[in-house]
Formats: sequence, structure tokens, C-alpha cells
Amino acid sequence: MYDCTFRVLFWGLFMGVCRAEENTVLCEMLGSPEVPLLTKKGDITIGGAFSIHSQISKPSFSLTHTPEPLTCSRINLREFRFAQTMIFAIEEINNSSTLLPNISVGYKIFDSCGSTLPSTRAVMGLINGQERTAEKTCSSHSSVHVIIGASESSSTIVMLQICGTFQIPVISHFATCACLSNRKDYPSFFRTIPSDYYQSRALAKLVKYFGWTWVGAVRSDNDYGNNGMATFITAASQEGVCVEYSEAISRTDSSEEVARVIEVIRSGSARVLIAFLAQGEMDLLLEEALKQNLTGLQWVGSESWITASHLATKRYSGILTGSLGFTIRKAKIAGLREFLLQVNPSQDPQNNVLREFWETVFGCSFQSRLPGQIQCSGSEKLEDINNPFTDVSQLRISNNVYKAVYAVAHAMHNLLNCGQSAKAINQSCIWKDHLEPKKIVKHLQDVNFTLQSGERVYFDENGDPSATYELVNCYDASLPNERQLAMNGISITWVSESQMKPLSVCSESCPPGFRQAAIKGKPICCFSCIACAAGEISSTNNSAVCLPCPLECWSNEDRSHCVPKVIEFLSFGETMGGLLAAFSLLGASLTLAVSCVFFRFRHTPLVKASNSELSFLLLFSLTLCFLCSLTFIGQPTEWSCMLRHTAFGASFALCMSCILAKTITVVIAFKATRPAKTLLICVLWLIFAPPFPYKNTCNLGSPLGFWAVLGYIGLLSLLCFILAFLSRKLPDNFNEAKFITFSMLIFCAVWVTFIPAYVSSPGKFTVAVEIFAILASSFGLFFSIFAPKCYILLVKPERNTKRHMIGRNH
Repeated sequence: MYDCTFRVLFWGLFMGVCRAEENTVLCEMLGSPEVPLLTKKGDITIGGAFSIHSQISKPSFSLTHTPEPLTCSRINLREFRFAQTMIFAIEEINNSSTLLPNISVGYKIFDSCGSTLPSTRAVMGLINGQERTAEKTCSSHSSVHVIIGASESSSTIVMLQICGTFQIPVISHFATCACLSNRKDYPSFFRTIPSDYYQSRALAKLVKYFGWTWVGAVRSDNDYGNNGMATFITAASQEGVCVEYSEAISRTDSSEEVARVIEVIRSGSARVLIAFLAQGEMDLLLEEALKQNLTGLQWVGSESWITASHLATKRYSGILTGSLGFTIRKAKIAGLREFLLQVNPSQDPQNNVLREFWETVFGCSFQSRLPGQIQCSGSEKLEDINNPFTDVSQLRISNNVYKAVYAVAHAMHNLLNCGQSAKAINQSCIWKDHLEPKKIVKHLQDVNFTLQSGERVYFDENGDPSATYELVNCYDASLPNERQLAMNGISITWVSESQMKPLSVCSESCPPGFRQAAIKGKPICCFSCIACAAGEISSTNNSAVCLPCPLECWSNEDRSHCVPKVIEFLSFGETMGGLLAAFSLLGASLTLAVSCVFFRFRHTPLVKASNSELSFLLLFSLTLCFLCSLTFIGQPTEWSCMLRHTAFGASFALCMSCILAKTITVVIAFKATRPAKTLLICVLWLIFAPPFPYKNTCNLGSPLGFWAVLGYIGLLSLLCFILAFLSRKLPDNFNEAKFITFSMLIFCAVWVTFIPAYVSSPGKFTVAVEIFAILASSFGLFFSIFAPKCYILLVKPERNTKRHMIGRNH
């Protein structure tokens, strides 16, 4: 596989894994070859990489001196429990008579220190052993067969970049970055914790479920936080949730940078904070939040910290009470607590990490007594201590470590044909001196077994387990006035009035009767509420549009529902109907009176010059125009609906024909402008699609027929106007053309304004508009044409002479 350790180190440098966090590549910082913290020999060796220490030194950089090696400090009791859980599972397998019966399993556990550079040093130690010189002949095999770890996504990626080159399988218990599911880049990677691909989407659906459409976000500035938050933001946008800000922090950030992030959170208007943070960054953020007294936020957390027992204390209760988040299912591991309580420095007196663990737990020291310092005896009892190491009530990640070890054991069991071959004696395994990593990867991919707890363990094609989560609600049970809220069978607790479910939106919801209107330059979650127009409604909150009511309905006062229109019609009994009927009868009466006047003076020059036959016909048609408006008043019936439009069309067509005949030769006019065409249109209209009564109106049946009649009348009026306008300067006996021109201007003005008023008027007002147009145009024609003649006939009879008519006054 490779000839010596130096070649592997060189390959690691070539792959870019030898890197520091201060933007400086200083491989000397790796220091001496890493020594395993915990080790045991066996036929099969499982490597382990855990963040047993949570703090890393910051070396000083100098151009004249070699940088000091990195040192890790501050033991992490939770991670130390993970390491002991791995040892516990291995001891169970070694004591099993059915799983790898004649094969011993050993381990080498290294400290990744929760950072990428120590992880590089750890994986070098796992693969190479402790030899460093290139002068020795190195073994051609890795010192471990499988690696379990690391606890962070970035550290796991660094490890894979080295051991993945040699296809050494890695099983992570806590690396959740969705990027690790890429089989092309990481063909030998497996994990027993679900990918963040599912958690990020679940968090987006969670905030949407509670109506939190305006949230803030903070993440770890590493592969875990950046990939998880990117997936969340994408999923949140699909759910209609907007992110006000998204800040990133690292455990190596200065206090000023962390304070700046807290200030961004404080000044934001979002009341819900999505914290996609690893434990190290979460601890850093919480300490600064305590300093600045940051309260009043609803925290929604990722699985890395939401169940961390050291955060469930009174110290952080003012900040984290009521926090929500998803985590993997907890489990029980029989015998683990008893095993943990047996951990003691006496097991390996030369083991420094066991001594450091004991000193941290009991606050004592194995060194010579110092003033005010307690001397460790080694006889202290872990049973008397309740801390993250001894607490096995929430075994989640520890169970992942347990499953990873058993997955390795089952893969090796199948690879060594344990009890499956005729050559096997007493269910023993057939040992092979060289176990190829490719074959181990293949058998890991195929494992499918069930633990004693009943949990099934297997990997999909990407090396991921099935995604199953629990929704966790952190609250202080000692507080009164707890309020329960159920979500898909899971109990959510909001505590006291100060911990009621918060409202976190950019804009208040638009109630029914309003619609959302986007605000320029703002996210879609920020909008203004616009009231629906009359005749339109919105029946739900946050409607995007207002919907028009059907023709027979109208919007209520709140514009939230359509209600049936009141069945009403223009009746003779109401004021408007009575006035219109009175004007109609007045017009008809005036027309009849003028007819009598014209009949009385029918032999006078003025009447003869006005073409008495056409004048009487015009007066008759005007009488019909006035009277046809009466058919529009009253409750619509089948006959009234057909009569009103037919009478209207025929009477106005006859009227226009008579006026047109007055301006051209009488014979040609009657041949060319008889109202037969409009009568033909009316007949076709009545046959194929007649108007009919519909609730409070007359349905036109065929709007095309109505507009065709109106168009034909408009064409006749236009011809009248043109011919009268061209004839306005003829001798005085044809001076009637001036009055016809004026009457056509009034007629056209009335009917042009009628169209928009007719279309926009509701209910009975549509009928009133049509009657008004008929009466206004009829009165316009009547007074423009006949008022001057009646004035001469009745007031100035001296002008009613032939001499005056032909204009010969001299």
C-alpha cells in the first residue's frame, strides 16, 4: 500500500491537509507523532478519534523560531464518555461467543481536539503508528482496520482526505454535514447519525408550523454550520420563511467578533433565532449572551447542542428556556453505566488522560500537595458524581458510537466467514493475515443487523442511516403556569407568560378583506395590507389577491365574503323610477304638442320648407323614443326584456333615418336609409338569442346583437353629422343643417359617455343609465331641431313667409 511513514506524511502534505487555522501552513505545529490516549492490542484494531479536549493552544508565530507544537486542554467529559462507550462495546464483542468468536478486537483512541489540525495529527497516528523516520522500513498496512470518528464534520473531512486515499473506512458518530453523503468524494465513509439534509428541512418546516416567517440565524463557521445553514435557508425560502440575518462564528474568534454577532442578534427584529452551532461555538455565544443579558428570544437549535446536559442549568435558563430543536432518538445501553463507574486511574496508572479525567471530575490533583489544593487518592467514587460522563439518561450520540462498533464487528464477522464455512470449526472465524480495506468497505455497506435494544442498523447507498428525529422542548419544570401545545403527537411546553409562543414576523398578517402588497426592496415576508375593492373579497389571512364576486353577488362590509345581491329593479314607485317615467311622458307630450302645432301650420312656408312629411315622421319616431324608455322601468319579464331593446333600436334607427333624409335628396334618403337593416338585426337577435330576465336585470342574451344595434344607430348618426356639417353654409332655406349638426353633437356626446357608464354601473343603475341616455339624446334632438321652428311659428310669425324662407329681404 505504501512503503514508509514519510511517504504518507508527504502525501498528506500534498493533499493539503497539513494546514493551520491562522492562514499559515506550519506543519511543524503537528509536533511529535501522536500517541494514542487509550489503546489495546487485538487481531482487529479499531481506531477512534474523539474531541476529548475542547481547547487548543494558539501558538506564537515567529520567523526565527520553530513554532511550538499544538497542545490540547480542558477535557470534555461528554466526549470522554463517547470514547469509553467505544471501549465498552469492544469489550462486549470480545466476550461474545457468537460475534467474532475466536477473534480479539483491540483499539487505538486518539484526541482530535475538536479541530482540523489535531485531527490530521490523529489520523496520521492511526494510520502510521508511532514511527516517524523515513530511514526505517515501514509496514505496508495501516495500524487500524477501521476508524470511528470524528465528532465534527470538518475534522472528519480532513481525516477522509488522508485515509480515504487508501480506502480505509471511516464511521462517524457525530459528523452530520450533508456534503459527506457524496459517494464520489467519500467512497469509504459511513455514519450512524442522519445527514443534516433532513434536519435542516425539518427545522424549516418547524418554524413554518409555528408561523415564524421572520427569523435570524447564526452558525458555526465550518463545514457543519455552513452546509447545514445553506440547506436550511433554501428550505425555508420554499416554505415562505425569510431570514433577516445569517451570522457565522468560530471557536477561535475574538471576543470582539462574538460581541458583534450578539449585537446583530439584539438589534434585529426577528424574535426567533436558528442556532446551527457546534457545542464549542454555542458555549462561546452563550457566554457573551449572558454578558449582554440577551433575553426574549425563541431559540431553535440543531442536534449538536439542543440536548447537551451542561446547558440545561439554571445559569442558562433565562436564555434557553423554551428552546426547540430536533435530535436523534435516545436509547438505553444495558451495562454501560456500571462500566463507566468502574473507570479509574488505577486501570492504567501511567495513562495521563485517566489522571486528568479524575482530577477534573473530583477537583483534586495527583501532584504534590499545593496550598489550598485537594490531593487525589484514587478511591473517590464516581457514583457520588452527577456530570455529563456519568449521566446515561440521554444516550443519543453514545448510542451512535455503540452502533458503529457493532457495525464493524458484523462486517468483520461476515468478511472472515465466521461460522459460515465448512472449514469453520465450532463457529470460529477463518483468520486472514491481510484484510483489504476495499473488502471491509464492501461488507460495511452490506451490514444489516438488530441490536439487543431492538434497533435495526444498516446503511443506504450513501453510507447514511435512516433519518429519525425527536422534537425536543427545553424548559424549566419548576416554573408555574406551564402551557402545552401538541404537534403531531409531540408535547411542546410553553412556560409562564414570559415564555408564551412568540410572534416573529416581518409584517403582521393581513386579515380577510385585505391582500398582501410587496414592499419594494424588502423580502417577500415583508408586505403591506391593501383593502379589497368593492365587489372583491379575500376570505383567508395573508391572501395574495382579492377575488371578484360572481355577477349575482356583492362583497360584504368586511370584504371577506360574497353575499347575494338584493333582488332589486327600477320601479315606478321609487323616486328615481318616477322621475325618469315623468321625463319620458313629458317628452312624449311635448312631441305630440309640436306635432299639433306643425299640423296647424302645415300650409305655411316654414313647415313646407322643413319637409312636412319627414318632420311628422321624425316627431313620431321621437315619440317612440320617449315612450320606449318606459319599457325599461318595472320588474323584468320575458316580454319586457325583448320589447325594450327592440323598440329602442327600431325607434332610434327611424329617427336617424329621418334626420339623414332631411339633409339629402328625399327620394335617395328613403331608398338608402330606411330602418329595415336595424329591424333585420333586431329580428335575428330575437330569434337566436333574445334578451331574458335574470334576477334583477335583463340578460342581453347576445351582447353582440345589442352592440350591433347600437353600432348601426351610431353609423347613421355619424352620417347625419357629416352631411349636416357639410351643408351648414347653404342658402337660408337650408339653414336647418346648422341645427341638425348641433343635435348630432349632443346625440354623439350622450352615447359616447353612455358606454363606460353602462359597463361599470351595478344592478338597477345600469337600467337607469340606459334610460337617461335615451331621454337625454331624445330631448337633445327634439329641442335642437324643433325649438327654433316653434319659436318662429308661435312667437315670430312675421318670419314665416316665403320671402323670408328664400332669403330675399332686399
